Amino acid sequence: MDIRVLDSIDQCDARDWDTLFDSDYPFLQHRFLSLLENSGSACTQTGWHPQHLLLSQDEVTVAALPLYRKTHSRGEYVFDWAWAEAYHGRRLDYYPKLLSAVPFTPACGPRLGLLPGISLSDISPILLTAIQQLAGQQGATGWHLLFPHATLSDALQTAGGMLRSGVQYLWNNRDYRDFTDFTDTFSSRKRKNINRERHTLRRAGLLVERLTGEQISADWWEFFFVLYHRTYLKHSGNSGYLTQAFFHQLGQIMPDQVMMVVAMEGDEKVAAALFFHDQNNLYGRYWGCTREYDFLHFELCYYQGIEFAIERGLGTFDAGAQGEHKIKRGFEPTENCSVHWIRHPDFAYAIGRFLKEERQYVLNYIQEARRQLPYKSVDL
Repeated sequence: MDIRVLDSIDQCDARDWDTLFDSDYPFLQHRFLSLLENSGSACTQTGWHPQHLLLSQDEVTVAALPLYRKTHSRGEYVFDWAWAEAYHGRRLDYYPKLLSAVPFTPACGPRLGLLPGISLSDISPILLTAIQQLAGQQGATGWHLLFPHATLSDALQTAGGMLRSGVQYLWNNRDYRDFTDFTDTFSSRKRKNINRERHTLRRAGLLVERLTGEQISADWWEFFFVLYHRTYLKHSGNSGYLTQAFFHQLGQIMPDQVMMVVAMEGDEKVAAALFFHDQNNLYGRYWGCTREYDFLHFELCYYQGIEFAIERGLGTFDAGAQGEHKIKRGFEPTENCSVHWIRHPDFAYAIGRFLKEERQYVLNYIQEARRQLPYKSVDL
């Protein structure tokens, strides 16, 4: 098996890459990864050095994997800061490390593209060996695969990777006719709370709309970039990774898979939330506002997304990372996973023990959190 390392996604033909993944999942399409790199959002200068892998057999590319050499752990949403501190405590460098993920995007999805007829169980040990060799050549401390589908994580765990469990909150469409049909499944008190939140916002006099494709004008993209920039400055003290060029070009490059919920007071833009979608899933990504309104965040980021998913017949809505407040709005705690390989044997042993203990805690939390769901029956 021949291994090729790409310093840019553009070194692979877009059609070849997308054919291997054979999915309308937006975040691993060639056009999306290319936009991240070419806009200066995920590139060497920001600590996301592309090292995408192509595996070939008899001069035919049979597998593709997004891969980055990282010099920090920001923008990942699977937190390994304690591991880095443990290395530092032993006077060892934790970085660089190798990472397979979608930059700044904690959304589960495909991570390995395969040619039809290629067995995942056959390719997994070959892939892991190739990554281990690359890590040795580059002095990387390990490899981390974030938010893959369970089939891939299971195969890599069998091949020697270590599984880490996490929690995400997903809304599942059970063939609801409309938003009222959805909230009718709630207990009376919790349904009234949702209705009260939405009515309170309507009385504030805001106009809320959902825009798709070419309806999202250049001035809305510019406004959204300003919101993104301000939100990161407020919460993190930096301007965020995604550049102005990213947002301006996103609407041109993949208009068929973006949706924006916007809010206006009169002629004034006051808030917006950005979503991606494919044939079966909606993904909430970023939001921001110029002024605070009661329940504005819930309306733009959750309720409008649920209505869109119902209208489009989408099966799942992933509104983004974290947020226990999503539970009482019908988002179900669900296990997600990542897979890790650590070069240093002592650290690999210690981290492996930690991950087993952590997973049991996560599973217990999910079981308990599901009891807080607002549905009349939580046996879902």
